[in-house]
Amino acid sequence: MWQVYSTVPFWRTIKNAVVIQLARYNPSFRLKNWMYRRLLGITIGEKSAIAMMVMMDVLHPQRIYIGDNSILGYNTTVLTHEYLVEEYRLGDVRIGNNVMVGANSTILPGVTIGDHAVVGAGSLVNADVPPYAFVAGCPARIIRYLNEEKEATPPEQEG
Repeated sequence: MWQVYSTVPFWRTIKNAVVIQLARYNPSFRLKNWMYRRLLGITIGEKSAIAMMVMMDVLHPQRIYIGDNSILGYNTTVLTHEYLVEEYRLGDVRIGNNVMVGANSTILPGVTIGDHAVVGAGSLVNADVPPYAFVAGCPARIIRYLNEEKEATPPEQEG
């Protein structure tokens, strides 16, 4: 864990933590998105909404990309770094257009969530989510696919 001091400057981490905490409690989507874009370098598309209490990665927030018209639910955590016993992982998080992430979900480093996907509340997203997929669980699994007409179709059965 001590490697954190050699990967990100101390004062940048402090600034990021302060901005993130101010944004977490801010009910204004417009001001919150401005803070994330201008002060943290997060890429956020048009008409995207980030709910209250969302926790963005403190060390590398600039590695988060959120598409147009997407929603991150209350108390969601988005991580771009991860400390494990023997390794340190760093990866971009890409959230596509028209994505809905349910409340209390966690998105781990290196994950891409495809356009029009839905992540159920309380999910742990540790792998890529294909476009038009509905995923849920810990870890998140594909429940069904939504086609372009928004009709539900079950995932293909393996085996």
